[in-house]
Amino acid sequence: MKLRIFLVTAILIPLACTAAFSQGKPSTNIPHLEKHGTATQLIVDGKPFLVLGAELNNSSASSMEYLRPLWPKIAATNLNTVLATVSWELMEPEEGRFDFSLVDGLIQDARRYNLRLIVLWFGSWKNGKSTYQPVWVKTNQQRFPLVQDEKGKGLPTLSTLSDVNRDADARAFAALMKHIREVDGEAHTVIMMQVENEVGVLGPSRDHSAAANQAFAGPVPREFMDYLQKHKDSLIPELRKRWEAAGFKTSGSWEAVFGAGMETDELFMAWNYGRYVGRVAAAGKAEYPLPMFVNTWLRQGKDKPGEDIPGGYPSGGPLPQVLDAWRAGGPAIDILAPDVHVPNYADWCAWYTQSGNPLFIPESRGDARGVAHAIATAGKYDGIGYSPFGIDRLANPEGELGKGYQVLSQVAPLILEMQGMGKVTAVLVDQETPRSKVRLGDYTIEARFNQGRGPAPGSPAVGAADRVAGLFIQLGPDDYVIVGRSMGVYFESATDATQSVGLAVVDEGQYVDGRWIPGRRLNGDETPEWKALWFGGDRYTIQRIKLYRYR
Repeated sequence: MKLRIFLVTAILIPLACTAAFSQGKPSTNIPHLEKHGTATQLIVDGKPFLVLGAELNNSSASSMEYLRPLWPKIAATNLNTVLATVSWELMEPEEGRFDFSLVDGLIQDARRYNLRLIVLWFGSWKNGKSTYQPVWVKTNQQRFPLVQDEKGKGLPTLSTLSDVNRDADARAFAALMKHIREVDGEAHTVIMMQVENEVGVLGPSRDHSAAANQAFAGPVPREFMDYLQKHKDSLIPELRKRWEAAGFKTSGSWEAVFGAGMETDELFMAWNYGRYVGRVAAAGKAEYPLPMFVNTWLRQGKDKPGEDIPGGYPSGGPLPQVLDAWRAGGPAIDILAPDVHVPNYADWCAWYTQSGNPLFIPESRGDARGVAHAIATAGKYDGIGYSPFGIDRLANPEGELGKGYQVLSQVAPLILEMQGMGKVTAVLVDQETPRSKVRLGDYTIEARFNQGRGPAPGSPAVGAADRVAGLFIQLGPDDYVIVGRSMGVYFESATDATQSVGLAVVDEGQYVDGRWIPGRRLNGDETPEWKALWFGGDRYTIQRIKLYRYR
C-alpha cells in the first residue's frame, strides 16, 4: 500500500482515495448511544445495533498483508464487528506528521466484508505499560516523564501527572478522529472508539514521582469534592464507605479525606487517569463524537495472591470501586467496560451496570462458555455487545463462536426491540448451578442444565459445553421465543399457584431476515413430561412457543 504522510496542520486526502471513501460533510446521524426504556443502546444508521464482535490480536492490524487472508475467515464466523488496534507509534512516527495508511486499510477491508469496526487507540498505555507510543516519546523522558516507584526508580509507564504527556496523546487522537470523520463520516464503518487500553500502574499502588507526591499531599481537587457531595447518596458503596469512615470531610489531602492505605492510592490514580483519558477522549470528540469507552484489567480472585490488590492489577484503572472517580474526572467517556478473563462473569456484569453504566464486553473468551456469556450480556444485562479476544485463532464458522453468533444474530432484532422493556432476560446454568429460575411476564421459567445431552431426551452425550445460557423473549402474554442448549425449560404460573402450565404450541425454527420460519412442530417425545422444552447439547437452537393454563 502506498505510504501517505499528513501534516498535523493540514490533513490532505489524495484524489486516489476518494473512490474508496464517502466524501463530503459527515452525516448528522453518526453512531451514538440512546436510551431505550431502562437500557442504553448503540444506534448505527438510525437503528439499534447489537455488537457481535471479536478482537484481533494486538499486533495484527499493524500489517494489512498479515490481515488479508484472515478477513474471509473472520467474516464467515458470523460476527458483525471487528475490534482492531491503531497504535500511536505507527500513526505518528515523527512528531506532527501522521500516516493514516493503516487506518484507511482497516476501513476499506472491513467494508469489503460488510463488517463494522471498533477502533482501539493504543496511545499512552497498553496493559498498564507504555509500549505503543512513538520512539520520540519513549526516548525523551525529561519532556515525557514516567511513573516512579517508592524508591524513585522510573517505570516504563507514562505519568498521568504530566500535561505534556496528555496533550501530545490528545493531539494525536484528535487527528485520528478528524481523519475518521473525513473518510468515514457518511459510511459509519467505525462505530465506537476505545481510548487507551487497560490503564493503571503496575507494581506500586500509585505514582511516586515528585509531581505525584505533591498532588497526593495536596488537597483533593475541588471538582472531585463537588462531585462527591452532589452524588453522595448514589456513590458506589466502596467509595462512600471510605469517605464516611474518614468523616465525610469536604476538603483536605487524599489521606485526610479517604484515609491511608493502598485503596486511597488507587482512588488517587483513578482520578488522575480519568482526567487524563477524559481529556484525550474530549479532544477526539471535538473532531468526531463517536461513542467512547475505556476497558479494564480486572482485579483477580484470592486464588491469585498479589494480583488482587492495587499494583498487582493496574492501580487506577476503572474498576467498580473507583468508577465514580472516573465519572467525575472523565465525563467525555461514555462507557467503562470490563475485560472479563476471570470466572465470576455474572458478578462483573452486575458491578459494571451500577449507576446506569452501559455494559459492553470488549475482551473475553470465545469458547462455548464465552457464547453463553455473550447471550447473557445481551439478554440479562441489556448489554451493547460482546467481543472475545483473538479472532485470529477463533475464526471458524463451525467453531463455538461461529455457531453461537449465527443463532444470536437471528434473534438480535428481537433482543434490541425488547431490551429495557422488561420483556427479555437470560440465565446461565452449569454443573455448579444446574438450575436457575427467572420471572418473565406472568410465568416463572426454570432452566435445568443437562451437559452435553443429544437432540432428544435420553440420547447420548454430544458436544459438551460446561456452561450454557437460556435466552427468553416475551412476544405476548403467552407467547415466547426461547434460545437454549443442553437444558430442559419448565414453566410455572407466577400469578396463580393453583394453575398448571401447558404447552399449546412448540415450534423449532429460525429467523431469516427477521421473519420466523417454523421447522418441526415438537410434542410428545420432544417435550419431556409433556410440559417442558428440550434443547440438545450440540448447538444453540430456537423454539417459539405458546403456553396455556389449566387446573
